[in-house]
Amino acid sequence: MLPWLKRITAGLVLLALAATASLYGLLSLSLPALDGTGTSSAVIAPVQIERDSLGQVVITANSRDDAAYGLGFAHGQDRFFQMDLLRRNAAGELSELFGKAAINLDEKMRFHQLRKRSEKIVTQLPPGQRSILRAYAQGVNEGKAQVGFDSFEYLLTGASARPWKSEDSILAIFSMYLDLQSANFERDKALLYVDHIFGEEMRTFILQPSHYQAALDGSMIAKVEKPIPTLERTGIQALIGEIGTTDLYGSNNWAVTGTLTGTGKAMLSDDMHLGLAVPSIWYRSQLNYMMQGKTVQVTGVSLPGAPAIVVGTNDNIAWGFTNGYLDTADWIALSEQDKTWQEEEHIQLPNQQSRRYSLLMSEYGPVKTFNGKKYALSWVAHQPYAVNLKLLEMESLETVQAALALAPEVGIPVQNMLVVDSLGNAGWRPAGAIPARTNPVDTAEEAQNYSSQWQYNEETRPALFNPEDGKLWTANSRVVSVQQHKRYGDGGYALGARAVQIRDRLLAQSQFNETDFNQLQQDNKALFLTRWHQHLVDLLSENETMKTRYARDLQHLAQWQACACETSVGYTLVKRFRESVIDSAFAPVEAKMKMSGASLRYIKRYLEPAIWQLIEKKPDSWLNHHDNWSVLQRQAYENAKQKLSDEFGPDLENWQWGTVNALQIKHPFSKQLPILSRFLDMPIQPAFGDTFMPAVQGPSFGASQRFIAQPGMLGNAIMTMAGGQSGHPLSPFYRAGFDDYAQGKATALLPGMLTHSLTIKPMN
Repeated sequence: MLPWLKRITAGLVLLALAATASLYGLLSLSLPALDGTGTSSAVIAPVQIERDSLGQVVITANSRDDAAYGLGFAHGQDRFFQMDLLRRNAAGELSELFGKAAINLDEKMRFHQLRKRSEKIVTQLPPGQRSILRAYAQGVNEGKAQVGFDSFEYLLTGASARPWKSEDSILAIFSMYLDLQSANFERDKALLYVDHIFGEEMRTFILQPSHYQAALDGSMIAKVEKPIPTLERTGIQALIGEIGTTDLYGSNNWAVTGTLTGTGKAMLSDDMHLGLAVPSIWYRSQLNYMMQGKTVQVTGVSLPGAPAIVVGTNDNIAWGFTNGYLDTADWIALSEQDKTWQEEEHIQLPNQQSRRYSLLMSEYGPVKTFNGKKYALSWVAHQPYAVNLKLLEMESLETVQAALALAPEVGIPVQNMLVVDSLGNAGWRPAGAIPARTNPVDTAEEAQNYSSQWQYNEETRPALFNPEDGKLWTANSRVVSVQQHKRYGDGGYALGARAVQIRDRLLAQSQFNETDFNQLQQDNKALFLTRWHQHLVDLLSENETMKTRYARDLQHLAQWQACACETSVGYTLVKRFRESVIDSAFAPVEAKMKMSGASLRYIKRYLEPAIWQLIEKKPDSWLNHHDNWSVLQRQAYENAKQKLSDEFGPDLENWQWGTVNALQIKHPFSKQLPILSRFLDMPIQPAFGDTFMPAVQGPSFGASQRFIAQPGMLGNAIMTMAGGQSGHPLSPFYRAGFDDYAQGKATALLPGMLTHSLTIKPMN
């Protein structure tokens, strides 16, 4: 190399090193102080904030208010930008950070006016709850201020961080409503379009119940085969594309009574299925405080933005949730006589600019025009009882009975709450806000039938305590009895295959420990797809010509392992075949839906019974210009293979499920700036699960945590997280614990040796 070229190269290397050092130096300035002493006007007595090697925070305080301050302080240190996104998303205020690119999303959220609702809710909370919110908010702001420098996200956006307010914590809870219940009213909207375009016959065909049912009382909605609607032949072939799907925000949980454990203590499992991102949605926390002369110690996960332990245990009881999917939203069809009015919202943009958003309102709720009509949305999240801090009372309860009594009063999105106690008891009850109206509908309700009971939370609700066989389970499908189902309705239930698999695993065993529950959480057996596997094998083996043509495919199918396993090519072929057959068979329906501005995507989860009926009955009107149903299905298979080839190359050996469904947990910024991926994202991991099985996992969706506990015997309790504790990429806690999650190992629930200690003292 020429001397001058060497000097230029060396100079460039030095400049790169200097830039990297400067970047790391700048980032290091925003690392929080984890040790030392500070003061605050918000605390009555000293508050200790300690951390272990995972970054799990341990708060020790003399009161619940002071504990809320300490938790807020830790959240503000480790997760402020994440919290900021949470409140801004719910309130429709992202445009202030990201400019015009976020306007459409902000307008979608402003439809619900959640900022105004949050402010009103705070004023109506009991004084004790307001006090906790104030203490928490001051903790957040002082924890954020202690860091000294804004995090790198604010440096990249050029925005400034706004102080945290009490109503922002309500917005954080509303963000969970948006994740967990938006599919309810989108489902009904899609069914309205189906009714309008195709008629009631198509709607009942799509919604017919499957044999995958696992209600706790064993009741079955009768499977009565519905007539297949005849599709009009238009002479135009409907283009076949992906209908698209929506993530089934949900969870698994199950429990057994003490009669089925070696300790006599009841045991609970809970893994909540959510979108996976960096940082993790949850925050490992332990709170220690005094209440009425007794020490309360509660360990679990908190939601940065809120002062509560969401899922956890106080060693007397342990509780967990799955999304309830009861019907909590109705579209109300408005007539010309129904009064409406305009309200104005102002969406703030960077550089002091703003945009006006006009919202049509009615006495039933905000109004949208679609399907040629005006509809008001009546949704439980719009009601004053939607959010409160009653969940905090779980922290000090001692029995399952007390927890079941509290469940109707808790202001959260309705959940299947499972709770166990150290006395060996186990119980289930829907917790959270449920409208007291008793006439849920799948499409829309006429305004004259609107129930004033929408204004009230349902207090009378089903419960199950210590079932005879000692086993409880829920997994986002119908849990209530057939009769109760008529009262509560369907808010977007899961198909039920996952619940059936969990139920059957539990019923096959008579004694359980934490290892058994951990294995069941990661059960990736493809029981649901077994029928599809055999069907594909038969399709590709119809004659000798087919057997020869698909010899390699059939070899992989023979070795498919009947699981969502890392090395299985056969599993990939079966999974993608099923999806493609549904897309192909329903292409004429989806095409007409899209022409009207709608889609089947929000009701695609219901199509399993209907697609098998089509496969077995082979109606000509659904062939979409294919010669016969065998041709349609083989073409669907070829379409699936072509998509796999386009993404992973033409060699089938590259289509292993571990690659196709690899776990890729990303930071929001790396999605826009891929160059940041190696610094911000979790390491890519081979797939270990899928849908329709207990081990739910997609590239960026799945079990956000895995929790197992026996109250009174917490030495073996588990809380494995899908990400690290801190949101700062230079923190030692940024990826801590992720390897255990990715490898299926069990991380202890209880804190390890405490390595950092920060004390906040009252101001004199």
